[in-house]
Amino acid sequence: MKAESGDFNNIVEMVYNLPTEYKEELKDLLEHNLSDAHRDEIANNFKKAQSEHKSGKLKFSSSVKDLKNMI
Repeated sequence: MKAESGDFNNIVEMVYNLPTEYKEELKDLLEHNLSDAHRDEIANNFKKAQSEHKSGKLKFSSSVKDLKNMI
């Protein structure tokens, strides 16, 4: 979802005008939403790493020289 700059500014202004109780509730909702998004991102990265590992694309090394070459 892409919001226009004016839309975003309007939303921010509306939030600033909310009562404190609503701002607190909105803050909690956003924190939970961000936590869920991060959790989903971590899960997707894990699934991708598992897939790469199974296909042999994922490589491991404890050698600094090897790790530098992998970059």
